[in-house]
Parts: sequence; structure tokens; C-alpha cells
Amino acid sequence: MSEHKRPGPYPAEVRERAVRLVFDHQHEYPSQWKAIESISETLGVNHETLRNWVRRAETDAGKRPGLTTDEREKTVLSRHSTGCSGIAGLHSASAR
Repeated sequence: MSEHKRPGPYPAEVRERAVRLVFDHQHEYPSQWKAIESISETLGVNHETLRNWVRRAETDAGKRPGLTTDEREKTVLSRHSTGCSGIAGLHSASAR
């Protein structure tokens, strides 16, 4: 993990356990979403937060399209090193 990244309010162990619980028990529910709702309530985690963690884990495992966590970090670091600040940079450049 990059030292530049702000840690979330939940420890990595909590995120990993919650995602593992969804993957291990989703077959017991009519949908993955219902598993996420139930497990998030049990663990005291917001259901949308858990859904995002599950989606990120699926992407990192190659089960869902998109940038992996490592690819996303490399993209952010390269933007910082080239001085690109995203949309905010575009707005300030167009105002000149």
C-alpha cells in the first residue's frame, strides 16, 4: 500500500474479513446484495461501503473489469509526478 494513501476508518483486517464473509456466504442468500446487506448489518459497516469493498476485491481478482488497486495507485502516482491534477487542473488551465 502506498504511504501517500490515507487509511480508511476501518482496519484492513475488518475489510478483508467482511469481504471474505460475503464471498463465503453469498450462496446462502437470494443475491449478493442481500448477503452484503445482512453481513454489513452484522458487522456494523455501511452496506454501500461493504459493496465497494466487494467490487474492488472482484476487480483485483480479475472477476470484474476495471483497474486493479495497484493499477489505480500507479495511475494516481504518475498523475502526481507529471503535475496533472485532474479536472481541477483542466479548469484552471482553461481559465488562463
